[in-house]
Amino acid sequence: MYKNIYLKKGKEESLRRFHPWVFSGAIHHTDDGIEEGETVRIIAENGDFIATGHFQIGSIAVRVLSFDDVEIDDEFWKNKLKQALDMRIGAGIADNARNNTYRLVHGEGDNLPGLVIDCYGKTAVMQAHSVGMHIHRNTIARILTDVMGSRIENVFYKSETTLPYKAELGQENGFIYGGSNDNIAMENGLKFYVDWLKGQKTGFFVDQRDNRSLLEHYAKNRSVLNMFCYTGGFSFYAMRGGAKLVHSVDSSAKAVELTNANVSLNFPNDDRHKAFCEDAFKFLDNAKDVYDLIILDPPAFAKHRTALRNALKGYTRLNVKAFERIKPGGIVFTFSCSQVVTKEHFRNAVFTAAAISKRKVRIIHQLHQPADHPINIYHPEGEYLKGLVLYVE
Repeated sequence: MYKNIYLKKGKEESLRRFHPWVFSGAIHHTDDGIEEGETVRIIAENGDFIATGHFQIGSIAVRVLSFDDVEIDDEFWKNKLKQALDMRIGAGIADNARNNTYRLVHGEGDNLPGLVIDCYGKTAVMQAHSVGMHIHRNTIARILTDVMGSRIENVFYKSETTLPYKAELGQENGFIYGGSNDNIAMENGLKFYVDWLKGQKTGFFVDQRDNRSLLEHYAKNRSVLNMFCYTGGFSFYAMRGGAKLVHSVDSSAKAVELTNANVSLNFPNDDRHKAFCEDAFKFLDNAKDVYDLIILDPPAFAKHRTALRNALKGYTRLNVKAFERIKPGGIVFTFSCSQVVTKEHFRNAVFTAAAISKRKVRIIHQLHQPADHPINIYHPEGEYLKGLVLYVE
């Protein structure tokens, strides 16, 4: 039997609306001896059962796994993982001959808060963002390989930097099932190397797949600048789209190295591409070329609400510089992946940049995360990626 956490009066209301978080301030008291990562039951002030979830020390005290009073056992994990796979198959993302790269589990979006699983060919990269998911990692990996069948042969666990450091789990990245040196995956027919060992996130930004495809349609005969290129996803899509020139920029030498490798993997000996290891703002300040198409896909400028104001200033400053470099009739793909920056915040920052630069700017597309990064309707915070495609006169 799981231990109980008891809520203050009225603090169960958000849970009755199926929001998957319990904040520490909502807790009245707990049973003795609850350890971080332990599975607990949530009890309302009147004694009603509310939910089952993982306990964690911090502002988010419980991440809800189920609103039913169930045991978190093998059958639970199997059902959740199968539901996640079925949705990706139904969306035409999994079991697609041209695409073996996708997110299988997206935390709250798949009712598994604290867990991310990305698939790259025969390897799944699993990432825990909660101690509870870390504790269950081996069980999840075992059941994952059962649910996925021949689709997956290896599970790489990459949670060294995502788990709460105060938990002192001593976690190291590595394979917990199988093992492989084959780190080439495919997205919409294009190949790329995945650095799941040392790369950002799980090794590739899976969430930009649809937006990269859209960019491909705008790239023909254009000079393209891909800022914050990471491993070059937008760059090699632009090249397949017929760009006449592609410049990729990132401050990480490792990212630039992978970008060059990924371009060569798809377009060997193609001299249309050149990569630069440089700070984005400095590059834009010094850029002599004027581009027809610019991609701005920076890392999160704000991870907490306390940084929101400075983040919005950063987005405005960055977009001003892009508007200064874009040719008349050019296209700007601009993004924010900061969860605390709303669509309205971001749009207003870009609006301010357009006004400062005194360019006429029209929105031609409003972008977001793809179907394999679903948003739980009861958890609007899960809508983190937003983007605009702009036509600049």
